[in-house]
Amino acid sequence: MVYSLETPVQIDNLDLDELNQRFESAHPREILAWCVANIPTKLVQTSAFNVDDLVITDILYRELKPKKAVPVMFLDTLHHFPQTLELVAKAAKLYNLDLQVYKVPEINSREAFAAAYGDALWDRDIQKFHYVTKIEPLQRGLSELGAVAWITGRRRDQAVTRADMPIFEKDIKHRIKVNPIAAWTRKESWGYVSEHNVIYNPLHDQGYPSIGDEPITTQVAPGEDERAGRWRGTGKTECGIHI
Repeated sequence: MVYSLETPVQIDNLDLDELNQRFESAHPREILAWCVANIPTKLVQTSAFNVDDLVITDILYRELKPKKAVPVMFLDTLHHFPQTLELVAKAAKLYNLDLQVYKVPEINSREAFAAAYGDALWDRDIQKFHYVTKIEPLQRGLSELGAVAWITGRRRDQAVTRADMPIFEKDIKHRIKVNPIAAWTRKESWGYVSEHNVIYNPLHDQGYPSIGDEPITTQVAPGEDERAGRWRGTGKTECGIHI
């Protein structure tokens, strides 16, 4: 299905309460179709290439096929698992993504990162590690891409901190933040993956339901929270880009 563009909306005039009520029970496809039709030129998907992100990418690129491809922003922290980087390259080729990669400026390896910031910055100052590798590159990327709205792959059932997350909200820069699978469960995401043969990170089959940076992502035991393996022992529930 090729989705045609309508007249773009004025972001400042959007009634987010009305949109959230209208789309609360909608399929993510309907939410994304509305975004493609109404925010066609300054819409960005942010993706860590976890399974939920790839569900969104599949809907955007395989089902909706907007005339102007939605850029997919990936934050290369320089500390990803090799499997994650392989998946990014595979997905970029499969979907012919408009892939936009952002990272720490002028640093291109873990060794160079350690030389600039010291060994294991995540152990010494995880807040600074996340700011340098994720928060600053994200904000710089959204600014450079001229985004007025960005799409995330967050679900309410991923963590208690996300339980009341709306589908449409505003970020600290007053951009529209769209969470099209907010109301979905992990089972529904994987159901979509199975039905449409969506590619995914092999680490998901090895006890990693949520995958972040290799040094600070551990396997999750049966019965643990889906995101229990992220920043284990630090007390953190978010890296900071969604706060």
